[in-house]
Amino acid sequence: MAVGTQNEATRVAWIEHTLQKIPAGARLLDAGAGERQFERFCAHLQYVAQDFAQYDGQGDGTGLQTGAWDQSKLDIVSDIASIPEPDASFDAIMCTEVFEHIPHPAQAMAEFARLLRPGGWLLVTAPFCSLTHFAPYHFYTGFSKYFYDHYLAQHDFELLDFQRNGNYFEYVAQETRRIPHMAGQHASGRLRLHERLALRVLLGALGRFSAADTGSAEILCFGCHVFARKRGAS
Repeated sequence: MAVGTQNEATRVAWIEHTLQKIPAGARLLDAGAGERQFERFCAHLQYVAQDFAQYDGQGDGTGLQTGAWDQSKLDIVSDIASIPEPDASFDAIMCTEVFEHIPHPAQAMAEFARLLRPGGWLLVTAPFCSLTHFAPYHFYTGFSKYFYDHYLAQHDFELLDFQRNGNYFEYVAQETRRIPHMAGQHASGRLRLHERLALRVLLGALGRFSAADTGSAEILCFGCHVFARKRGAS
């Protein structure tokens, strides 16, 4: 695979695989579901979609925007930290690429703990480092392992799986590939021939370093993938 191109594909594959670990018939909340992207992996579950439903695809026009965004099929419209459902009313909660878009992610973790029954599953992905996107609803650039260590322990979760997506070299390669677009959009410029060749040489080196990597993801990666279980009777 080309270096710096597998961020989303790796994340989606992990989400699909991890959702299969949740038993059939479980009631799952997709918190911050947006356009219900991962409902397709939840046919074996009782799927419930929640979002605050204020992002329209245009945002404030700055940073990276989607252009269009359809939230007409949500089951619950609410603040993610105040979801109108009873305590222990879900068997599982999924929250993917949402924490950077809410001003109170720690409160959201507390709400997930309230909503999950003892023994329930929590699946979370969020960037470790991200560009401004979906503005003005972009409050944090990312979350480290230490964020999850702190709040999972605080709310009595057992960590079942933790994965870092990509590594330093993969992240640098992703942004290297973005340079031509950024130059055209923000510097009214195009790369010269020798500069395009230099990018190809650099990407080759990054691919070689990534293949030999021994732990640079601890310094920089695309994001963290977390699967945990609330302690208590199953």
